[in-house]
Amino acid sequence: MAEKTGKQPTGSGDPLLWPFTAAQLAMDACLWWLERKPVEQDDSSLPWTTQNTVALELATMRLRRCGGTRSGQPALVCAPYALHRALVADFAPGHSVVESLRSGGIDQVYLTDWRSASPEMRYLSIDSYLGDLNVAIDEIGAPVDLIGLCQGGWLSLVYAARFPAKVRRLVLVGAPVDLSIDSELSRLTRNAPEVVYDQLVARGGGNVSGEEMLRFWSKTPSQDDIAAALQKDLSDEEGAALLQRFDSWNAETLNLPGTYYLQAVNWIFRENRIAAGNFTALGHEINLKNVKAPVFLLAGLDDDVVPAAQALATARLLGTPPAFVAAASEPSDHLGLFMGARTHAHAWPRIAGWLRDDLSGVLARSA
Repeated sequence: MAEKTGKQPTGSGDPLLWPFTAAQLAMDACLWWLERKPVEQDDSSLPWTTQNTVALELATMRLRRCGGTRSGQPALVCAPYALHRALVADFAPGHSVVESLRSGGIDQVYLTDWRSASPEMRYLSIDSYLGDLNVAIDEIGAPVDLIGLCQGGWLSLVYAARFPAKVRRLVLVGAPVDLSIDSELSRLTRNAPEVVYDQLVARGGGNVSGEEMLRFWSKTPSQDDIAAALQKDLSDEEGAALLQRFDSWNAETLNLPGTYYLQAVNWIFRENRIAAGNFTALGHEINLKNVKAPVFLLAGLDDDVVPAAQALATARLLGTPPAFVAAASEPSDHLGLFMGARTHAHAWPRIAGWLRDDLSGVLARSA
């Protein structure tokens, strides 16, 4: 095996920033080839914060129903399918999207618990994930309120454009959509040669190895990094338990199918097809003007992965009337949008209230 270089990748340590990480990893270690095949990973060893049951088993995910009730308007949280498990959406009490939605009066909450890619999954594509998302929504009962987190955001938006009648309201949180708006992520992903991504997939035997991505990460998150993400002082006993839980979550990575990964990197992050209007999903060219449902956009003012300007610019691409677009910015980094105590005290109750609100008055005022 070729000797690893001593040079470490530069850039953000945010665990959802996998396109940038791939570029740095492949450019810095392009001659290093793994000797073993990727390992198919079991379920997380960490308990969920919210009691849940598996409502449906699909090739790409376990659809989890969080809480026992099946009454009321259903909300589906589309977790990021990036490097880590869906526990990012249900991390800990006071740091859980699922918990905040239920506390805010959303009784029927579901979550996409994406599977780590086995060798047999290496040819699954974006269409594979959209297709299973469609099956899950049919199982829940359309129309749903769809809540997309980070890369679950662009997947949710594409789904809403492909099946507009099946989405009642759409929430996009730190979601990268228009990559023409400058950010470190979009700039470095576009500038890296395409071959570096192909090499990453080849080294993983057709998948992208989450373990390899984590091993070559630019830096292990420090206690200060984790405190910023959780928006909490971690110096006491409770903080020590949160640190240990974060470290365990961070260590449990997901492998990604090579086909899906290359499509996402090239079509979305490099070619900006969703925003440009030339993205095809399940046989149809996607027109974001077909999305007319009410939309809530949440951005982080300290987010260097998906800057606020990029996250909020999605509104101008949609067919949703301006009166039905709500937006908020929080003093938060990227992970803090999903895990931060302050964000859960302020932004997520507002989102839950917005999902419950009767917007007919807004329609009358805008007529």
